[in-house]
Amino acid sequence: MAMNYDKLWKLLIDKKMNRTDLHKQAHISTNAIAAMGKGEDVSTKVLNKICKTLDCEIEDIVTCVREENE
Repeated sequence: MAMNYDKLWKLLIDKKMNRTDLHKQAHISTNAIAAMGKGEDVSTKVLNKICKTLDCEIEDIVTCVREENE
């Protein structure tokens, strides 16, 4: 399964935030932001910090997508 963060990027636009704002407000690393930008896995701790910062649930920011070879 691959992670898809399109919902997160849309939510940031809706809240008039950018990735730098998220990095600063959620206290997450730029490496975590970069990994999400590439659709890579990040820790649940990072996802939790984002949810707290944006006042949302995890399903509001990430979806799992089945890869073709699965």
